[in-house]
Amino acid sequence: MDHGSIGHGAGGRTAQTVTLQPSPANWILPTMTIPRVLGRLSSINVRKVMWTAAILGIPVQREDWGAGYRSTREPDFLRLNPNALVPVLVDDQTVLWESNTICRYLAARQADTQLLPSAPRDRALVEQWMDWQATELNDAWRPAFLALHRGVPTPAEVVRESESRWNQKMRMLDEQLARTGGHVAGEQFTVADVVIGLSCHRWKATPIDHLDLPEVAAYLLRLKAQPGYAEFVDNGMP
Repeated sequence: MDHGSIGHGAGGRTAQTVTLQPSPANWILPTMTIPRVLGRLSSINVRKVMWTAAILGIPVQREDWGAGYRSTREPDFLRLNPNALVPVLVDDQTVLWESNTICRYLAARQADTQLLPSAPRDRALVEQWMDWQATELNDAWRPAFLALHRGVPTPAEVVRESESRWNQKMRMLDEQLARTGGHVAGEQFTVADVVIGLSCHRWKATPIDHLDLPEVAAYLLRLKAQPGYAEFVDNGMP
């Protein structure tokens, strides 16, 4: 499957998504062939999975679980993910948690070697940047984001420090994009761009003093060509 250097564009296949109300009768046993994603759409990690499915053209069914919906502390959910976190993917007999792992699984499931390269070096670069997103970048933005978007009481100095670290990580990304001239791990769009693209959108959507990062700005414009961008990235949710 060729995603091109700037994505599928308008002609790409978009995953068909259905939001289901969870019930014991329709989710405990994986009897359906269409993969199911358990998690609320307001979760950026759920949106990673949904956007990956849209890019790959995989029809999925999403069920609302988590804050504001059915509790992930229920015993049946904890059997699927003992961390009590969304998303969870149920694909026949396969049950997975951790959003970045699910994104890699979906790309491998479809044998999409551009989204997830098969060559060891190329794949390692993609996974390196995905791991960076899940650790270094997430740790930097978390206090500022929770304070400014979720209203979590946080000392002003902690918010300022988080904002500074967040901008530093985004400058690192800007420098990487200048080196590649296209996307995070190279010229081509990969699953690393799914997870980091959503993080870039969150950075822009948060009311902080943003650094002027022209490569990141151009990168976000390129990502708009991907199927599912409007539905799962630029959808009014930070």
